[in-house]
Amino acid sequence: MQRRHFLLGAAAALRGFAQDEAQPVRAGFIGTGNRGMYLLRAFMNLPGTRVTALCDIKADRLDGAATAAAEHKPATFADYRRLLEHPELDAVFIATPCDLHAEQAIAALRAGKHVYLEKPVGITPGQIRDLLAAARSARTVLQVGQQLRSDERLRATIARIQEGVAGEVIMVKAQRHASEDLDHHGPSADWFFDARRSGDVIVEMAVHNLDICNWIIGSRPERAAGFGGVLLWKDDPPGRTNMDGYTLSYEYANGVKLSFTQVFFHPPGLPGGGQYYYVYGTKGAVDVLASVLYPRERKAAPQKLVENVPQRKGDAHVAAFLNAIRTGAPPAADIAVGATAALTAILGREAIYGRRVAEWREFEVDL
Repeated sequence: MQRRHFLLGAAAALRGFAQDEAQPVRAGFIGTGNRGMYLLRAFMNLPGTRVTALCDIKADRLDGAATAAAEHKPATFADYRRLLEHPELDAVFIATPCDLHAEQAIAALRAGKHVYLEKPVGITPGQIRDLLAAARSARTVLQVGQQLRSDERLRATIARIQEGVAGEVIMVKAQRHASEDLDHHGPSADWFFDARRSGDVIVEMAVHNLDICNWIIGSRPERAAGFGGVLLWKDDPPGRTNMDGYTLSYEYANGVKLSFTQVFFHPPGLPGGGQYYYVYGTKGAVDVLASVLYPRERKAAPQKLVENVPQRKGDAHVAAFLNAIRTGAPPAADIAVGATAALTAILGREAIYGRRVAEWREFEVDL
């Protein structure tokens, strides 16, 4: 009940802060690397938007972003704190290395800005506790970049599962398998392979997949156990500390079990690669990405669950953020969603690192 009252109060506060729809949303971008440029272009493609400021510590990336947004004549900064002082700034997009997310989001919220924060919201429970406190005291929108929450076909399929089309959900099996490692010389190579900065691959990447599992199951895990490490790409690139393969088992508060694996060495010709979510219920199973129900009855034909619902557009999640700013509507992925997803990933990481059963209660985070 306390959380319900908090959410209702927060929604009322946001409605009171809703921006005049006739005015453009003026945004700054902190981090203009690969992901930051994606968000910049998505924002500029939407009506009623203006890029007023850009920030990056790398001059070449900052110059590239300034060129892309040249028609808006944005100010440029190397220090995000200076960007937050810009007088013509309603919102900020944060797409920096993961270890900086919570710190920069807290500063932006305290500066009175709406915040689009790339996932994960933090890489330690302490960072997440601090961000939750800042978000709960803010009167502005915080949307997390768990962008699959804006995929309409996925939303429709999960709604059918939660309506009981497969019966009571009892187990989920999911994976994220790639045939190659992340580019060792790409724009993120200087921090991605350092687990102290990325939170390890499960927190940086699989937070998307684990968020979908949480969404499907409608709960959060209570404990996790698993094994993993650097199995193939040993010291490649040199100094690497993040994993390239692991397997995890989660047990959720509502009793549902989850099996999840991620690898970077699934050969292209080997069946069973890529990503999937298989949901097992008392009446059948659902292939979520295909949106197909497989009934338990031996002679029953598979059933398409969702028809004529398009895949998400690249700018759908950014559009949802702008809508929340303009109307006071709830963001597509709020701080509770982002914090739960990040903590789910951290729980798995700590189970693997410690070779033990890790418990959610150890976090001491109040969601």
